[in-house]
Amino acid sequence: MSENETAPSPNPPDAAPVAAPAAPEATAAAPASTEDITYHAVEKDGVVTAIWEMQGRKHLRTIDPRSRQGQDILRLYTTEHAEHNEAAAAAPEASEVVST
Repeated sequence: MSENETAPSPNPPDAAPVAAPAAPEATAAAPASTEDITYHAVEKDGVVTAIWEMQGRKHLRTIDPRSRQGQDILRLYTTEHAEHNEAAAAAPEASEVVST
């Protein structure tokens, strides 16, 4: 799939949301809106096959995960995801019950 090719449907059931800051050229080309640009990783059999750049429910473009920009987005997501999981593991659960 090429970097500028559009996908057939904007919201597949297997698309995992990926939040990342918008690239400078993407914000300049996009119309002024209050909705943030988000990235959704489309996975098949546990492998990311495409990254969708979305503004709200509108599909802006598809990014190849093997491209430089795709790698940057995935790297940022996995870094944020790992930090979030470490913080969640370190904090005790409020609903945790200890029995003796």
